[in-house]
Amino acid sequence: QVQVVESGGGLVEAGGSLRLSCAASGRTSNSDVMGWFRQAPGKEREFVASITGSAGTTYYADFVKGRFTISRDNANNTAYLQMNSLKPEDTGVYYCYAYNGATPSPYWGQGTQVTVSS
Repeated sequence: QVQVVESGGGLVEAGGSLRLSCAASGRTSNSDVMGWFRQAPGKEREFVASITGSAGTTYYADFVKGRFTISRDNANNTAYLQMNSLKPEDTGVYYCYAYNGATPSPYWGQGTQVTVSS
């Protein structure tokens, strides 16, 4: 079993920055993929970014490229999402996940709210 806990959300003005953290515990390993999805009100959950385990390869949705950066600290099983130049359309609940391929679906956190005011 794996537990995933996000933190760092909040309210910020457009153009501002936030840094989200995602701590995974339990049966985790440095090879797990970690990443973020988000869900805006009335919309489906969408992929934001991910990072692989030991290689640290990153993937981003087009709408965050150049603004968001995902990173990880394998020693602490924690992933980070640095969000810069935030826009009102970035508002939503951000969910972190950890996935090792051994289960049918990833382990999800409870989500953290990000609100960007115009």
